[in-house]
Amino acid sequence: MRRWKRWLPGLQILSEYQAAWFPRDVMAGLVLATMLVPVGIAYSLASGVPGIYGLYATIVPLLAYALFGPSRILVLGPDSSLAPVILAVVFPLSGGDAMRAVALASMMAVVSGLVCVLIGVLRLGFVTELLSKPIRYGYMNGIALTVLISQLPKLFGFSIDAAGPLRDLVRITEGILGGQANWTSFAVGASTLVVILLLKPYKRIPGLLLAVVAATIVVGILNLDSTAGVKVLGRLPQGCLRLHCR
Repeated sequence: MRRWKRWLPGLQILSEYQAAWFPRDVMAGLVLATMLVPVGIAYSLASGVPGIYGLYATIVPLLAYALFGPSRILVLGPDSSLAPVILAVVFPLSGGDAMRAVALASMMAVVSGLVCVLIGVLRLGFVTELLSKPIRYGYMNGIALTVLISQLPKLFGFSIDAAGPLRDLVRITEGILGGQANWTSFAVGASTLVVILLLKPYKRIPGLLLAVVAATIVVGILNLDSTAGVKVLGRLPQGCLRLHCR
């Protein structure tokens, strides 16, 4: 009994679950899904992998961690710091082949997981303490800035060929000045960000959930994808996920 509790703590939590937790868990799940679904798709596209695989990378780790993870509040999902690293490997080796990109990214995930398990078994986590905080903060800030720049073209409704953060900024500026920007797309994206920031101080209001749902409804009702050229993800291939019942 103790052994399965050690390896499957999620089952122990489920056996002790209280009905009073359910309403808040449902709300937390909705907010988490609203946040992780677009984030997972965006990071997969930023990594050079089709968007549907971002959903796989979002859902599967959460289900696995629900069983094997010791924490009730830790959230797993695609990480911004990994997107540039994956892209740097996948983009030149895939040659524009989406399935080859998926295979390469999958092998990177498997190898990374095995290395993490090995590091845990050998108890080598102390190595991270050898890196000073300024170095770690600088790395994370640099990654955040890189991802932010990579998403700016999508905010303005056009695309560029990635060539590095600084050159990307130049190309984005040239695209805006050259009239490539779709200002309707920018208005939708900017309004969503404003709503999220304005509601952020109110902890009891799911600002992210409301902003994303409102933007989706506005684009859908006004048909902005067809009338104003707002780019939407569209119908995802079903793959392993059945988006509707047959």
